[in-house]
Amino acid sequence: MNLTGIWPAMVTPFSADQRINKEAIQKLTNYLIEAGVHGLFALGTNGEFHMLDRNEKLTVAGEIIRAANGRVPVMVGTGGNSTKEVIELSRDMEALGADALSIITPYFVSPDQSELAVHYETIASAVTIPVMLYNIPSKTGMTIEAQTVARLAKHPNILGIKDSSGNFDNIQAYIDVSKNEEFAVFAGTDSLILQTLRAGGQGAVAATANVLPDKVLAIYYGFQDNDEQQAEEAQSSLQPLRDTFGLGAIPSSLKKAVELVGIPVGPPRLPVTEANGEVLQQIKNMMQEYNIHTR
Repeated sequence: MNLTGIWPAMVTPFSADQRINKEAIQKLTNYLIEAGVHGLFALGTNGEFHMLDRNEKLTVAGEIIRAANGRVPVMVGTGGNSTKEVIELSRDMEALGADALSIITPYFVSPDQSELAVHYETIASAVTIPVMLYNIPSKTGMTIEAQTVARLAKHPNILGIKDSSGNFDNIQAYIDVSKNEEFAVFAGTDSLILQTLRAGGQGAVAATANVLPDKVLAIYYGFQDNDEQQAEEAQSSLQPLRDTFGLGAIPSSLKKAVELVGIPVGPPRLPVTEANGEVLQQIKNMMQEYNIHTR
């Protein structure tokens, strides 16, 4: 599998009564594929994986896989605290037709680096589709260290890592230790997409691509075509949207922005509530900066 390019970190659409909205999943999937993204990343942090039960995760993944219909690969988040639990869900996602798995570090227990490596190696050996490691220490309380990545990059079924630490030095270290392997390093922080590509990374899992897929893709293609001006302008253009992410708990602001472009992804799962009042007005003002007609 060729892990490269721009993969939106898809939000999970809900109805007003907090149920999975299958129709909106199909609409979002088609919108992103028609924009030209290289793959879809489902059930990550912005996809509220931590708010969904097992059956809901399978429902969401199944709807995205069916809607994608082989047009682009679909990567699905199956991470958890128990190695056994992750293997069981990962095998079910493989049976559904997922093309790859994203596996976040455990986020309640704190294994040491050797234990973490065994966790990933055991999971990767239990499935046949590729595994992408997922590092987001601000949410999990632990980091996948570079030397652990060096070890895991040698596993034939571990093909990459998404780094959402926000620390470019961390991304650079991952690139340095894995450069002799078939291993992709993805930016998981949208402000670092261009910097990651310049350093030798292969792409990004980008939350902003839910709203602005054309601009995120322009970073990638600007870099590929040696059009530095296009790449830099596209990278800078993401900042107004990113600035709204801090106006509420993840992913309330992002989901409202997606709604404003006409895809009814609904509210976040409680206890996170949807953006309204002054925050909603700030998001609307931001969308006007992009000349996007809000609905």
